[in-house]
Amino acid sequence: MAPIDSDDSTTAGEREEPRTGRRRAARYVVPVAVMGVAAATIGLVPALADSGDPDLPEVTAQQLIERIAQSDVQQLSGTVRISTDLGLPDLGGLESGLMSGMSGGPGEGAGDDGSAADPSTKLTGLVTGTHTLRVAADGPDRQKLSLLEDAAEYSLIHDGKDVWGYDSRSNEVYHSTAAAGAERPAEKAPATPKDFIEQALKAVDDTTSVTVDGTAQVAGRDAYRLVIKPRQSGSTVGAISVAVDARTGMPLKFTLTPSSGGAAVVDAGFTQVSFAKPDASTFDFTPPKGAKVTEGDTAAEAPERGRGPGGDLAGGLDGLKVIGEGWNSIAAFDTGGQGLPTASAGGDLGGFLGSFGDQVKGDFGSGTVFKTRLVNALITDDGKVYAGAVTKDALVKAADAAK
Repeated sequence: MAPIDSDDSTTAGEREEPRTGRRRAARYVVPVAVMGVAAATIGLVPALADSGDPDLPEVTAQQLIERIAQSDVQQLSGTVRISTDLGLPDLGGLESGLMSGMSGGPGEGAGDDGSAADPSTKLTGLVTGTHTLRVAADGPDRQKLSLLEDAAEYSLIHDGKDVWGYDSRSNEVYHSTAAAGAERPAEKAPATPKDFIEQALKAVDDTTSVTVDGTAQVAGRDAYRLVIKPRQSGSTVGAISVAVDARTGMPLKFTLTPSSGGAAVVDAGFTQVSFAKPDASTFDFTPPKGAKVTEGDTAAEAPERGRGPGGDLAGGLDGLKVIGEGWNSIAAFDTGGQGLPTASAGGDLGGFLGSFGDQVKGDFGSGTVFKTRLVNALITDDGKVYAGAVTKDALVKAADAAK
């Protein structure tokens, strides 16, 4: 089947969203911003392992996008494999500490001492490496995600008003409750197709090429290949390929490749999937005998979790504006900080920042560009941040233009 261009588009321009709240120190913003966007990218997921090219009726890209939007899969169970290669240096013990910044710190919502079972920090490990998850869903009020680890398992269960997190390695339990309709931690994890669909559709605007590029078979199901590419130069995104189930319209496979080439930044998807109703016992949970149970804040009262620049992370900043449009959009904000810690002054954090930062100069002054294979961020010596899925040169030009 030949690629078919989509005419579906919207326009975007320079936008500015004022934000209020406490300021975050500049030395913490960049790693949180970079990893926050990476985590959000994982939220685009489902899928893996395809074989064969089934013979399916031709569809246009517009028709396929409409199928995704109209898809209403409420019940499923299966196995998902996620591989992420952002090109980050070895995080070691820093990973949980840096990522906890997105959730307001390890103590917020999980007791003063934190909890190994708190989903706000436990699931951040999905940002790097390869992971296998078992997922199940039965409508909006019942989901389960289990992260399989070496000789251990972490499970996140949402059953009605209750959210349970259980870490078998430490024998710790996290529990929170919420009123009907309130946001719950389980709904922030890559556990339901709705999350993936919404994120994928956000990429489609007039700066985007969307085509149907043949068919595939994923987890034993026939699917169409939807390919999304930036029309603009300067983006670090090369292409996004989504395998869309031919019967349900649900995305089954997601692969994001960088413009620099090489292995996929994110390759994730179902290796097995069923759309039958899961057994009700799937979502039952009782804390094991002797387990440490930490009670978290209710979802209605808990502080909002950061979701990357431009999302809730910006709620702690005085102001946020988005420069440019489409794939070349750059989030810009002022942290109110005073530069970054060096390796000698900043200890482990300073060494971590220095391991993937480039010193740059321009009309704006000087600063450091922190780079991954997908998201780059420039933080100037006077505490201003420019971040996006764009090249280093694009960040410097944005900072110069804003001077």
